Order: sequence, then structure tokens, then C-alpha cells
Amino acid sequence: MATGTVPASFMELKSREHGLGFGKSMDFVKVSNLQRVKFGRSKVLVIRNSSSGSDVAELQAASEGSPLLVPRQKYCESIHKTVRRKTRTVMVGNVAIGSEHPIRVQTMTTTDTKDVGATVEQVMRIADMGADLVRITVQGKREADACYEIKNTLVQKNYTIPLVADIHFAPSVAMRVAECFDKIRVNPGNFADRRAQFETLEYTEDDYQKELEHIEQVFSPLVEKCKKYGRAMRIGTNHGSLSDRIMSYYGDSPRGMVESAFEFARICRKLDYHNFLFSMKASNPVVMVQAYRLLVAEMNVQGWDYPLHLGVTEAGEGEDGRMKSAIGIGTLLQDGLGDTIRVSLTEPPEEEIDPCRRLANLGMRATELQQGVAPFEEKHRHYFDFQRRTGQLPIQKEGEEVDYRGVLHRDGSVLMSVSLDQLKTPELLYKSLAAKLVVGMPFKDLATVDSILLRELPPADDSDARLALKRLTDISMGVITPLSEQLTKPLPNAMVLVNLKELPSGAYKLLPEGTRLAVSVRGDEPYEDLEILKNVDATMLFHDLPYTEDKISRVHAARRLFEFLSENALDFPVIHHIQFPNSTHRDDLVIGAGSNAGALLVDGLGDGILLEAPDQDFDFLRNTSFNLLQGCRMRNTKTEYVSCPSCGRTLFDLQEISAEIREKTSHLPGVSIAIMGCIVNGPGEMADADFGYVGGAPGKIDLYVGKTVVKRAIEMERATDALIQLIKDHGRWVDPPTEEQDTGN
Repeated sequence: MATGTVPASFMELKSREHGLGFGKSMDFVKVSNLQRVKFGRSKVLVIRNSSSGSDVAELQAASEGSPLLVPRQKYCESIHKTVRRKTRTVMVGNVAIGSEHPIRVQTMTTTDTKDVGATVEQVMRIADMGADLVRITVQGKREADACYEIKNTLVQKNYTIPLVADIHFAPSVAMRVAECFDKIRVNPGNFADRRAQFETLEYTEDDYQKELEHIEQVFSPLVEKCKKYGRAMRIGTNHGSLSDRIMSYYGDSPRGMVESAFEFARICRKLDYHNFLFSMKASNPVVMVQAYRLLVAEMNVQGWDYPLHLGVTEAGEGEDGRMKSAIGIGTLLQDGLGDTIRVSLTEPPEEEIDPCRRLANLGMRATELQQGVAPFEEKHRHYFDFQRRTGQLPIQKEGEEVDYRGVLHRDGSVLMSVSLDQLKTPELLYKSLAAKLVVGMPFKDLATVDSILLRELPPADDSDARLALKRLTDISMGVITPLSEQLTKPLPNAMVLVNLKELPSGAYKLLPEGTRLAVSVRGDEPYEDLEILKNVDATMLFHDLPYTEDKISRVHAARRLFEFLSENALDFPVIHHIQFPNSTHRDDLVIGAGSNAGALLVDGLGDGILLEAPDQDFDFLRNTSFNLLQGCRMRNTKTEYVSCPSCGRTLFDLQEISAEIREKTSHLPGVSIAIMGCIVNGPGEMADADFGYVGGAPGKIDLYVGKTVVKRAIEMERATDALIQLIKDHGRWVDPPTEEQDTGN
């Protein structure tokens, strides 16, 4: 008998078609033979375990008071090291995907699929760049017909890269293209359901069952055809295109994303078809990570072992797009999840391959080395719903000469390492710290660096350098320096950096009473060494594990550190300090920061970031740091863009229009703008956006406020100005800042 469990606090359980079998098990109530239950007005999925293992699938609240029930089973193979999740192998043409094979990289064409020559040329360029698969949009019969010619032309040119058909709203098109392409991507939100109208619908149990039967009727022929021709399939859920039925039952949530995919997967399994994999994409990396974790946890309950395609959809361009992808994809790779990946950028598809390969290499290296730390028990991290651990921000103490309350920011702090050479030109330093200058004096602005690390102090007689530092401490910018420097060349009001090994010596007690301390820890120290933190009044901790460590995982060491802090009720703010070696490629730096620090920040673990790379541009490091915080939905310092990567459906030059909109609107922190080539994934893809610029027809643009279209068929030449006017009409516009003039004599 299959059994589920829900917390005993959930009462008034009603079965749709079976009676209840109750049995207390600690603080859980067992619920027998149920697939879906209700409590109050909410509906909750209770999973039927179809595996041959344990007949009890335990569910618990994701966090205290949360209505989300999640499996108690972990979502990854190990919580203390990177172990690749074991999966079956899925064959896509001649390419094998699964845990026994390398992580595959892929991208998607941007040409008009009907233009066979242009599409073939782009596929060849993509293959030459090293992609393992390429996806092509197939929206109608004419595109499906073109696919035969595309495939044949590529074969004649000796290109055997597997081709994937991207299908939305068109079961008949999927049936046709399954005869020539190697894999079909279906979106469960719109394959059989109508486009979401974002209406809250009331379903009886019979109504819901009838819709499931309709899905099975529409989807089963494609499954049978894929079985016949040996094709693979991706059941690819998008956060933005869940059906009204799913959203009415499960909400616009990771839970809804998983159940949407499972409805289709159950049909595949019923028909004994298993050559498929899953994806759970969202433009918000935090939602994306939660959805994949929930998917894997529930697959573990079911005993399923299907591979995963990872991606952050609509990530954008440049460092922004790479950072969002690194946060989402890199976080999951660090936990051993993911078998094929795509980095979605608003750039030519060939440009996606290099960052995609770098991420895949990072994931493969972590799993091959099984990077991690000594086993530890994890009780406080929230896997499935975001809950930020907020460190205690500095409190002003009596007698302090400067205001320390601004050395960290409540929404996430950016720290930068500054050299003695930079102190020689104070005004350039202030500008590089993004301070506002008035008569040559610095003032903090929205995106000003919060504190600086000065590894070497200027000599006591260098009055100019020391005056420059005083002007920073006067505006509540922290100046942090090593213990040895402060003992030999004391700087008034500096904070002192000590490492865990220096604390037992007591040398820091030679400092003047009340000196603020920052303590650097690795996170993998024996617990008895960490005990000393209980007796230290630290303003912040630096989590600093050498980047060159091969066997120790920065992510797992930090999780272990946070577990120690939570277990001992220590609320120090923690800064993720990453020191990159010389000659680190820019993309590797962005991907490394997103995968290592971002993997912690998406779980609410951490209060700021300090990136060091000796040979990298200072402004690049600062911007990367702020991009990381914004990508993790922490500190918002500039306009947020949800920008699709373009495909054959795109109705305008996405890269050109995106650049134009960014140029005119990038100064609006707190405002989110979606730039979408078409609306195939539904307005829900803009769920995080305040305003939307969407291709409605060739040469025509529709404008959205949230998920609602407010202006249709605007001539493209006028559309950017109309978007700006729309932002003004809603009171969200401010004029771009002008360069401050120094009015000093």
C-alpha cells in the first residue's frame, strides 16, 4: 500500500477518491492511498510512491509555518560534498545524456526556421564551436516542413549534431517533426492547455480529472511516435507559462512547475516510454533553484532517475546574463545536479557555448574530485523556500568617533580591496568606489561600495593618503586592515582583520579597547577551533577558503560554517571573500563568483561579497559584485532586465532593441523591464517585471504592465519612447543623473 505523510498540524483532510488511514508517526500523520488532499482552501500534493523501496514518502513543511509541503528526503546525493546524481541514460541521436556521461552543452538557433540556408549555416557554426546539441524553434507546418530539408542538408555536409524541436501550442507540428529531428521539447504549460489568462479557476475533482484525461489524449500520440522512431523528449516547464489549471491548484510556484511536468511524465511512464528528461526554467535564479530541488526530491520519492536539463531562462546579455546563469546553474552543479545545460543570452547563439562549457567544466571538476568537507548534520538551511539568515548589522557604540552603521548594507554589502597606489589619486578612488563627489568630497550613493580592505596601510607620515581614508570613514565607509598593519602603523577608526589562528594568541587584545574586528575563517576548521567565535565581539566574518583548494568545496565549507553559527545562535554578518588567481578569465571570474557565492546567497546564507583579482579592472569587480547581489534578489542597484535570448519566433532584432532600451533606461534601480521577442511563453515569463516590451506581430510591439497588456500594435520605431512614457505614467521614471561638477575654487 502506497503511503504519504503530512504534518499532524494539517487537519480536515479530505480524500478525492479514497478513505483515510491515519497512524501517528512522531509529529506526522500517515495518509494512505492519496494523490491530492485539501486543508482549508489550499490544495496539497501528497505523493504516491511507485518505487520498489520504502512505501512511506514523508512530507514536511518547507519551513516553520509554510503551507508548502516538501519531501523529507534530500534533493541531492550528499549535503557535505559534490556527488553527481545517478540517472539513467537518455539518447539524443548519437549523444548520450546522463550521469555516466559528460555534462552536455547546447544552444538554440535565432534564424527564421523557414530560411533553411541561414539555419543550416548557424547550426554548423554552433557545432564548430563545440556544442553537443542545438535546438530549433518549430512553430508551424511550414517550419516543420523546413526541418526535413535542414536535417538532410546538415547530413550531406557531414554534420551529425542532434537537432531538437522546440514546440509550443502545436501537437500536430510535434508529430510531424518527430519523424526527422532527434528530440522534441514540449512545454507542459501550453502543449495541451490553452494559453494562461491568469484567471483563478475553481475545479471540482471531476473537472480536474477530465483535464488530465484531455492531456493524455493529446499527448499520448506524440509519446508513441517518439517510441517508434527512437526520439528523445524534454518535458520543459517554464515558470512563466504554467496553465491556469495548474496555477489555480498549486499556485504560480515551484510546486506548480513540478506537478505540471509530472502530469506529462506519468503519461510517458504509463506508455513505457523513458527516453526523456526534465527542465524547470525561470528567469529568477532563486525560483529556478527551488524548482529543480523540489523536482529531484520528488523524483527520489517516486524512485525516478531521469536526467536534468539546466537553464535560467531570459537571463539577458553580457555579465548580467552570465551571472544569472552562473547563480542558477552553478548552484545546482555544486550539488551534483544537471546533465545538460544551456546559458540563455541575448547574444548570437555561438556566444553561449563558451560560458556554457566553462560552467560544465566547473560542474564536472567538482564531481570528479568530489569536492566537499567532513560530514556534518545540516538542520537550518532551507532548500525549497527562500529564508534569509540576516546577520546583526553593526550597532553604534558609545564613544565611537565614526558611524559604523554604514559599513554593511542591510540588503547585501559590497566590499572592495584597495591598494596604496589608488590612495595617491583620492578623487579617482572615490569615483571608482561609486561615491558621489560634491566639491571633491565623497558621499555615499545607491551603489557605493560599503567597506574597503586595505592590506597595507600608508606610512604614518603620508598625510594625504591618511586624509583620503579619513574622508571615507567619515561617510561611514569601513576601512579594514590586517592586524599586523594596525599594530605597526595604526589608522584611527580602522577595523582590524584577524584570522581564526590569530585569535588564540590574544595579539588583537593589544589594540585599543573597542577596536572593531573582522574575523576570517575557512569553514572547514574543527568545531573546537570555531568555538572561540562564541567569545569574540566581531563586527563581521569573512568566509575565505583559498580558491586553489582542490578537494575542499567552498560552498560546502560555508554551509558547514553557517550551520555552526545557527546552532550556536551566533548572528555575525558573513562576507563571502573570494580571491581569484592571476590571469583568471573574466567569464571564469563571473561564473566562479556566481557558482560559489551565489550558491549560498540563493539560500539566504551571507551578507555580502568581496571579490579580489589582482589583474582585473576595479570597476569590473565592483559591477560584478553588485550584479551578484541583484541576481540573488538581494540588493537592487540598477534596472533589472528580463531579456529573452531570441529564437526563430522573434519578431524584431532583439540584440539591437535590447541595447537601445538599456541605454535609455539603465538608471532606474527598482524597476524591472522585460524585453521579449514574442509572447510564446506567456506573460507569466515576465512575472518579475514591472513593464514589458513584447513582439506582437512583425514590426509591432505590445506593451505590458505586469502581466497585463496595456498598449497593442505600436510601431516599432515609436515603441521605446512609448515604453518610457508608460514608465513615467506609472510614476517610476527619474531623469538620468548628470555628472556632478566640482564647484571648488
